[in-house]
Amino acid sequence: MPIPIIDLFAGPGGLGEGFSSLLDHKHEPVFEIGLSIEKDPIAHKTLTLRAVFRQLRGTRHIQHYYSYIRNEIDEATFRKIPAVAEAFARAEKEAQCLELGKADEKGIDADIRAALKGKDTWVLIGGPPCQAYSLAGRSRRANDKKFHEDEKHFLYREYLRIIKVHRPTIFVMENVKGLLSSQHSGSPMFERILADLSAPAPGLEYEIRSFVKAGDSETLDPVDFVIQAERHGIPQCRHRVILLGVRRDAGASRHNLLPVVPKPVTVKQAIDDLPRIRSRLSRNDSPETWRAAVLAGPSYVKGWGTESEEAMIELMRTSAQAALSSGVGKPFAQKPGRKPKFKNQTELQRWVTDRNLNGVCQHEARSHMSSDLARYLFAACFAQSEKYSPRLDVFPPRLLPNHINVPKDRDTEVIPFKDRFRVQCAREPATTIVSHIAKDGHYYIHYDPTQCRSLTVREAARLQTFPDNYFFAGNRTEQYIQVGNAVPPLLANKLAKIVRGLLAGLNRENRRKSRVASGSRPESCDVAVSNRRQAMLDLV
Repeated sequence: MPIPIIDLFAGPGGLGEGFSSLLDHKHEPVFEIGLSIEKDPIAHKTLTLRAVFRQLRGTRHIQHYYSYIRNEIDEATFRKIPAVAEAFARAEKEAQCLELGKADEKGIDADIRAALKGKDTWVLIGGPPCQAYSLAGRSRRANDKKFHEDEKHFLYREYLRIIKVHRPTIFVMENVKGLLSSQHSGSPMFERILADLSAPAPGLEYEIRSFVKAGDSETLDPVDFVIQAERHGIPQCRHRVILLGVRRDAGASRHNLLPVVPKPVTVKQAIDDLPRIRSRLSRNDSPETWRAAVLAGPSYVKGWGTESEEAMIELMRTSAQAALSSGVGKPFAQKPGRKPKFKNQTELQRWVTDRNLNGVCQHEARSHMSSDLARYLFAACFAQSEKYSPRLDVFPPRLLPNHINVPKDRDTEVIPFKDRFRVQCAREPATTIVSHIAKDGHYYIHYDPTQCRSLTVREAARLQTFPDNYFFAGNRTEQYIQVGNAVPPLLANKLAKIVRGLLAGLNRENRRKSRVASGSRPESCDVAVSNRRQAMLDLV
C-alpha cells in the first residue's frame, strides 16, 4: 500500500508531484497524496486538476484529460464526463483550498486523520511562504517598521502544529536560502526553527538532517542544509533550504545523500526542442510591424564605442533577417513532423516527455514594447558572442531603458540593478525561476536572438522540471506565478527516493528488533543458514 503524504502550503504541487510520481519495482506508486492544502484559489485549481490526472492515469478515461489540455473540449464539457466527474469528486477531497493559521484547526485535523486512514507511517511535506525570509522581500521592506510583525515570519508554526498533533514519521520542509540570515527582533530565525522542529512537544523529538551532507542539526552548519539544484540534474541555479526531519523513536537509520551529476543540465538541453515562436508587440502587433521593429534593432548599437561594435551590429543584422515573422504560439500546438524518438533520452527528457500528449501546451509568447525587442536582440546576440549575459553598464547608450534605476551618466553614477535585462544563456543552467517572471520577463530573455522574447510559461515550467502534461490554471500571469513559486518536481522525486530508502531502513530495523524481542534468530543467522544450504545444493 502506498505511504500517505500530507502536503502543506502546496502551491501548484511541485513537491507532491515528485513524491507521488515515484514508483516501485512493480510500477506501483510508493507514496500517495492523502491531502494537500493551498490558500491561493488558482494554485488550488491546478492542484485539483493534477489530482484528477492521477485518478484517470492508467485508465482509458485519461484521453479526456488530454482532450482538455489540448483545448479540444472546454472545462464544462470535461467535467460533465461521468468518469471525470467522479475523479473530480475524489480530487476535491484531496486538494483543499484553505489558509493555514486562519482555517478551522479541528476541521483540518479531521481531514488529516481521514487521509491517513489509521496508518502510523506517513510523510509530511511542504514549504511555508517565504516572502518574510527572502533577500528580495527583506530588501523591498527595509524601511518598513512593521516588517517584524509580518505573520509570514511564523507561518512555519502552522507546519509545526501539524507535527505536534499528528507526529509524522518523516517530514520534508522547504524554504528560501535567505532563511539562514533572516532575523526577527534580533533573533536568528533559522536557529529558532531548528529548535522548534527538533522538539515540537514534550516526548516528541526529531533529528533534523540534510539531504546533501551527513549529520544532523547538532553537527551541521546552516549552509549544509542548502540544496543547489543545478548540482543534482535540475537545469536551474535554484538554491533552497530543505530540511529532512526523522522522528527519533522511529529508529534513526542512515540515509543516502542526493547524487551529484557530472555536468549541469543546460537551458538549451531543457527547452531547445520546443517550437520556435516570435514575441508579440504590445501595440499594433502584426508580423510586419514586429519584423520592422526587429530589423531596426541593429541601428541602436551605433555609437556604442567599443571594439566589437561593428561585429555586434552585423550579428544583430544577420539574426534579425533570420527572425521569424509569424507564429506566436498557441494554447496547444501539435508537434510537427514525425513523433519524437524515445530512445537514448536524458533523465530530464524522460521525466518531462509524455508521448501521449503529442504536442506542447501553454507555450505562447507574451507581448513586449518595440524598444524592448531591440534590447532583447542585442542581449541575446551579446550572450551568443561573449558567452555571458550583458549587464546594463555595457549596454549601448541608445538601448538603456528610461528607468529610475538607470542613470544617464554611467561614468559618474552607479547602476544599482545591472541585471535588469538577463539572457538565460544556452549552455548554462538558468538563473532561479521565481514568481517575478510574471512581471515583465526582462530577467528571462530567450537565448535565441531570432525569437526576441522572454520565456513562455512552458519554457519556465521545463526549467522547473514540470512534466509537459502538467497544466496550470488561470491566466498567463497566474501561471507564471505558480511556476515560479514551486519546488522542481524532478528534484522532489529525488528527495522522495531518499525518503523511501530511509523508511525501508526503519522498517528493517523495526523487524530486527521485533525478532530479537520475540526470541527469534537474528536476520544475520537466517542469512547464514540460507547461504550454507545453498552452498550444499551447489555441491550436489
